[in-house]
Amino acid sequence: MDRSLTYFVSDVHLGLQVGDAAAREKAFVDFLRGIDPARTSALYLLGDIWDFWYEYRDVVPKGYVRVFSALTALMDAGVQVYFFQGNHDIWTYRYFEDLGMKRLVQPYVTAIGPRKFCLGHGDGLGPGNRGYKFMRWIFHNRFFQACFSTLHPWLAFRLGNGWSRHSRLGKNISYHFRGADEPLYRFCAAFPEKVDFFIFGHYHARVDTPVVRADGSASARLLLLGDWITAPNWLVYDSEAGTLSPSRR
Repeated sequence: MDRSLTYFVSDVHLGLQVGDAAAREKAFVDFLRGIDPARTSALYLLGDIWDFWYEYRDVVPKGYVRVFSALTALMDAGVQVYFFQGNHDIWTYRYFEDLGMKRLVQPYVTAIGPRKFCLGHGDGLGPGNRGYKFMRWIFHNRFFQACFSTLHPWLAFRLGNGWSRHSRLGKNISYHFRGADEPLYRFCAAFPEKVDFFIFGHYHARVDTPVVRADGSASARLLLLGDWITAPNWLVYDSEAGTLSPSRR
């Protein structure tokens, strides 16, 4: 049997104490264990799988044993697992790679079967939003990361988790995708390569909309994954059938 399936998932926000965090982690583990490795070639983690992640050279956040066990089992069975840093799990350095995952940087273009995909977390893409982009630059800056690493893990994790609890997610503020006025849509419309599917997370809104290139020469589909705080959700692409489908939950 050919491995024709590719899965995409984002914004699980493991560890966020909103809703039933334990049930959310169990649902994610069940999803991973439900992937058939005999039929699956790859799993793309599109960022914010963890609500806060910071790893020191010798220290990583505790817990998530079942999550890593399920991911490792997939990789041991031959499934390629790729991940993007989100805006909540930026500070991943070597631990995920040591487990066997491969880190990718957005926007990442790849061919899967006959189709071309552009993938990433989705934050900071497109024009405008300079304040957020400046903050994102600070979080990715090596100097500021080194400064943060001087904090004791007990304090660092509490600061990080506290910041997350006071973010939009912690305050349970919803976001509505603005269609063609959205900077991400404009990013896709102006993208220099012909792409069949743009897939991102970050916005916590399930979106499936056509995107017409700025010059009108071609069209693609922009798909955004919702968050797991609302309900478990993912996308699966079958390269044999040529179909890209959402989860049925």
